[in-house]
Amino acid sequence: MNYGQSFRLAIKALATSKMRSLLTMLGIIIGVAAVIIILALGNGLTGMVQQQVDKLGVNMMMTYVWGRGDGSTSTLDPQDMYDLVEENPDVLSGVSPYVNAQATVRKGDEKFDKTSLYGVSEVMFNNSTKGTIDGGEKLGQGRFLSWLDVERRSQVCVIGSYLAENAFGGDALGQTLTINGQAYTVIGVLEQIRENMEGGGPDDQVYIPYENALEMLGTRNVTLYMFTSTSGETAAAARMVIDSMLLEYFDGDYDAFYTQTMAEQAEMINLMMGVAMGVLVAIAAISLLVGGIGIMNIMLVSVTERTREIGIRKSLGAKRRDIRRQFVIEAGTTSAIGGLLGIGLGCLLAMGLGALFGGMLSAQMGGAVFNATPTLGAIAISFGVSVGIGVLFGYLPANKAAKLNPIDALRYD
Repeated sequence: MNYGQSFRLAIKALATSKMRSLLTMLGIIIGVAAVIIILALGNGLTGMVQQQVDKLGVNMMMTYVWGRGDGSTSTLDPQDMYDLVEENPDVLSGVSPYVNAQATVRKGDEKFDKTSLYGVSEVMFNNSTKGTIDGGEKLGQGRFLSWLDVERRSQVCVIGSYLAENAFGGDALGQTLTINGQAYTVIGVLEQIRENMEGGGPDDQVYIPYENALEMLGTRNVTLYMFTSTSGETAAAARMVIDSMLLEYFDGDYDAFYTQTMAEQAEMINLMMGVAMGVLVAIAAISLLVGGIGIMNIMLVSVTERTREIGIRKSLGAKRRDIRRQFVIEAGTTSAIGGLLGIGLGCLLAMGLGALFGGMLSAQMGGAVFNATPTLGAIAISFGVSVGIGVLFGYLPANKAAKLNPIDALRYD
């Protein structure tokens, strides 16, 4: 008996008991579908993270300065960081203190108490991308803060679309906002980020010169600095320059500060996502294992039910390898069909979930595209594993069938 005949007999055996065959495949179907969905969604999220990094630029880095807890940070002035940039023009191109201040924002009698207020320098705006370097927010109208605005501590501001719409009806340029009782002129409006804007959301924010924000806080202590290196290739060297200066300042205390490049941040996020995906895939693989055990159980039942058939075939000259091959092919065919059904179900669900959550995730991540289309590699691996499991778990019943004594098999009732 050749492989073609064995395959046709396998299909016939599956068609004879359709419901039992479907239930046998169920574990394989669920396992394969779960693996494809997890990999597709994981790849989609990884792609979104990479888009964010590409948008922000691999030459951006963030330095957190906490100090030693003894007040030593009070003498670390933002000017020290500006001096560092001027002394290292080959690796550093700019720095912006990043001050998150609490303030009361008003337009006339209307109060906006959820608005986020940030004190920054002109470096916070990337002229090549026309967006902020921390989140890629685009400038919709007007201009961003200039060096002169920061140097003179001008009372000017750039606002988000929520404030522009709700405080000024969309006509905000040149208008005046009151921040902590002081009048600020609107010189720029950021593009809308979310489709549905709300108070306290990413569209509800104000940027002012960082010195003004520090004055509101009554301190010179800045805990976060945004640096830009001259290029992505010099980012590592720029980090070394920053860390060396701070290490010397804090007498070798590594816990007093921390610098992270965007490339490192993306690598860390991808690593965490990879671990999470690995755990989820392992859980899905348990379903494949259960499916394999199910196939083995059903094949053992099938061997028992077809004992007389096996005896007849052996008496007509079938060898052990013929019987073994027949049952291995039946097990492999069962798992292969289950794998194909799982692939179809997984692809449909992955694309459906991608469409469902893609819009929400895109809004949260500044318009990054969420692509949850399953890859050919994931499909091929899932199918190969499903067939392999069927063959592996089908070998024991097949071997049992091959070893049956033809005389005992013919007497079996």
